[in-house]
Amino acid sequence: MTDVTIRPVLTADAPAPAGHYAQAVRAGDHLYISGQLPIRADGSKLDDLPFEAQAAQAIDNMLAILTAAGGSPANLARVTAYIVGVDNWPRFNGIYAEKLGQARPARTVVPVPELHYGFLVEIDAVALLPRD
Repeated sequence: MTDVTIRPVLTADAPAPAGHYAQAVRAGDHLYISGQLPIRADGSKLDDLPFEAQAAQAIDNMLAILTAAGGSPANLARVTAYIVGVDNWPRFNGIYAEKLGQARPARTVVPVPELHYGFLVEIDAVALLPRD
């Protein structure tokens, strides 16, 4: 069995973790990105903005962490999005498609009744990265 190095990924281009977790963890060639909320890198919470702005920021945070780990949207294998209100699904899908371009990872969108701090969207992901 091959030893796999597990190491955290941290970038100033996404909000710092607010709890006992890493922005992401790289385990061998896999990157596990923690749930990203609509919070700017400087810590500004966007809970008072419309769904579209919140979704765009959460996706941007995910992509910033992916980039910091040496990846791109093409490296995404799986994305899970938690959205408040099933009626936000078409808006989420449009923003997601715009941000990810040609990348089409496996995806699950989970409508939920509420999220922490009153946010309307949270997104996490798994990516397969080039060997380093």
